[in-house]
Amino acid sequence: MNTFKRLKHFYLPDRKLFLLSILFLIVMTSLTMAYPIVLQYAIDEVVIGSNMSLLPYLAVGFVLLTVLKAVATYLHQYCGDMFGIRSVYRLRQSLYEKLQYLPFRFYDNARTGDLMSRLTADVEAFRFFLSFGFAQVMNLFLIVVLSFSVMMVYSFQLALVTLISMPFLAVVIYRFDRKVHPGFKRIRESFADMTTKVQENVSGMSTVKSLSQEGMESIRFNRRNDDYREKSLYNAGLWAVFFPVMELIGNICVVLLLGFGGYLVMSGQLQIGQLAASFSLIWYIVGPLMNLGFVINTFSQSKAAGERLLDVLDEEEMEVQRGKLFLDRLGGDVEFDHVFHQYQGEQSYALQNISFHALPGSTIGLIGAAGSGKTTITQLTAGFYQAAEGDIFLDGQPINHYSLADLRKNIGFVLQESFLFSSSIKDNIAYGRPDASMEDIVDAAKRAQAHSFITALEHGYDTVLGERGMGLSGGQKQRLAIARAIVLNPAVLVLDDATSAVDMETEQRIQAAFREVMKGRTTFIIAHRISSLKHADQILVLEKGSIAEHGTHAELIENGSIYRRIHDIQFQDQNQVMQYQG
Repeated sequence: MNTFKRLKHFYLPDRKLFLLSILFLIVMTSLTMAYPIVLQYAIDEVVIGSNMSLLPYLAVGFVLLTVLKAVATYLHQYCGDMFGIRSVYRLRQSLYEKLQYLPFRFYDNARTGDLMSRLTADVEAFRFFLSFGFAQVMNLFLIVVLSFSVMMVYSFQLALVTLISMPFLAVVIYRFDRKVHPGFKRIRESFADMTTKVQENVSGMSTVKSLSQEGMESIRFNRRNDDYREKSLYNAGLWAVFFPVMELIGNICVVLLLGFGGYLVMSGQLQIGQLAASFSLIWYIVGPLMNLGFVINTFSQSKAAGERLLDVLDEEEMEVQRGKLFLDRLGGDVEFDHVFHQYQGEQSYALQNISFHALPGSTIGLIGAAGSGKTTITQLTAGFYQAAEGDIFLDGQPINHYSLADLRKNIGFVLQESFLFSSSIKDNIAYGRPDASMEDIVDAAKRAQAHSFITALEHGYDTVLGERGMGLSGGQKQRLAIARAIVLNPAVLVLDDATSAVDMETEQRIQAAFREVMKGRTTFIIAHRISSLKHADQILVLEKGSIAEHGTHAELIENGSIYRRIHDIQFQDQNQVMQYQG
């Protein structure tokens, strides 16, 4: 029960609903115990004793019992459902909020499909046990105890005979639980793998089709589907063994009760109606115990689900309030002092001994091969990761002294892969600054060269985009991302290959707009095209995590080797294109 204890703060606030559910369960179970008693009176007093005057009273009493039990059952189930639904509402909300504040290192290895499975299937499994599992356990305990109590009133000997089967049932249940819980945990993990594969396939369908890999994708999914099937069949096999064994033990107990009960009736120690009532009562005992498999099933699934939910909840969050310095606006002074960085699980350093100073309003160009550390520098500046060694200063203060929320309000990103939400264009542009006026939004769109294509759409700025900006070209999505960064009005602007998805003509227009936007801001430009960097105040040429060269465009053309080589290759390619077009 440790898993449920650790999650108790999600369901304890609604304990009144749970207690009401249990109260009505007690009423419902107590009324159920009246059925064998009515049966015993009907046989011994009406049939055997020929006291027909009791029949109307018994009939009316039976109807009233049925109505009362139906009302109690309704209230029990309603309160139980409300208890479970309200509890997992808080749990689901907490999980989602947790995901918002987990550090980037968590998402470096996280799988989208697995996280979706935890927030849906695992949460629902936990809710089902809260709504029904606890009640089933209580119902089992109550009905067994009350049935034994009534049976002992009729015949102490028959109650002892019934007890004989209990140790055997307990052993079977214990062995079943030891095997079924790990099985259910493996099933949930396998289901998460399958969900992840579906999510990846749907997200990358254009790549799948463009490379004609539909058949290969089907084979890969079949592997995960087969794994899920095999694990499910294993647990189904456990169930197939469990129920016949439980039924065998229960039937042996019934045979013993009827045999010994018949002897007591013939010897005059027990009435026929009492034997009939005891026969009903033994099924009230054995039946719930056999149903204990279902309870264990529900418990095991919810426990396995709870463990997976705790894996997320136990993840260490990034510190939103890391320091005592709060600010409305950064000046934009950025300094790296002998900074080293290593990603979790990696053996080599992503950055090694990085030192540079970006003055407020200056433009820093970052160029180098893939994996050389360009993006890592900007991520450390925004506090996405913490440097392994060295110091990073913003406006003369160590970066850890600032609140992350305030820090990131002052840093605008335009990433290489532009992500847009399934909402209106207006809301996407104003995402980082929800209180932005329509004039600010339109102005940002004009500067990003996006206004013309937006107004050409039927609904203009109110156009609702499809998932991940479906329906727009790569260049259009990137221009919206640029507008989103502009409307934020950041002190530090990061352009991570921000014009890679646009044509040369549009790039020149955007670069012209950027030169206006970048005034007064410290700007980091990550680019592979030297044309995007030639106006930078300082260019850092990165190689294997280190600064191999640095200087202005002119200085690096004259004295650099790596930068000069990149320039010559791009210039040669450009000349070839121009000759071909001419």
